[in-house]
Amino acid sequence: MKTGTVVVISSDSMGNGSDELGKILVKAFIYSLTELDEPPDVLVFFNSGAYLTSSESNAVEDLKALDDKGVKVLTCGTCVNYYDLQDKIAVGQISNMTEISQVMANATKVINI
Repeated sequence: MKTGTVVVISSDSMGNGSDELGKILVKAFIYSLTELDEPPDVLVFFNSGAYLTSSESNAVEDLKALDDKGVKVLTCGTCVNYYDLQDKIAVGQISNMTEISQVMANATKVINI
C-alpha cells in the first residue's frame, strides 16, 4: 500500500551550524507543513527528532494541527525509550522500526530533514 509523501525528521534541529538557529528552523518547517494545500501523508520522528512530539516541544500545536488534518505522526519507540519520553509524547503514536521502514519503503516520496 503506497503512503504518498513521508517526511522524516531525525533531529530536533535543522541543518548544521547553530543549534539555536536549527531549532527555530525545524519549528518553522513544521509550521509551514500546516500551510500546505496538500500536507504530507506521514511524519516520522526518530533520534532527537522524537523530542519534537513531546509535550515540551514548541512544535506540538502545529503537529496537532497536522494530525487533525489526517497526517499520521509516528515517533520511534526505541528513541522514546532512549530519551525517557514515554509519558511525554503529546501527539501521534509511538511506533517501531518495522512500521517506519514499511512506511518509508512504500512512500511515493520521502523527504529527509
